Amino acid sequence: MPYEFVCEPVEPVAETLDTAGMARGEPGLPHRFAWRGTTYRVADVLEQWKETGPCRHGSGERYVRRFCFRFRTETGEEMNVFFERRARSGRRGPGRWWLRSAKGGGMGD
Repeated sequence: MPYEFVCEPVEPVAETLDTAGMARGEPGLPHRFAWRGTTYRVADVLEQWKETGPCRHGSGERYVRRFCFRFRTETGEEMNVFFERRARSGRRGPGRWWLRSAKGGGMGD
């Protein structure tokens, strides 16, 4: 079954953030998050990576734009989420979590 493109914000359950990631300067992947009125629990992290982009001021350096994770939930869905370091509107402020895509479980089976 292919992934369904979603690209919607998700709300991490704050007390479940992975503090080990935060100690490395990365966002702490939440062990639980809410999406469309349902709370999902992360069972297994299958993959993680970073997406980079060029400096927006022409220096030639590259910066991490997103921290990405693919995982399986306790109820069997596979989800791709990312933490965006800058708000989409371009305003400065805290990063946000987004669900990029999902498959399985109760998602269109």
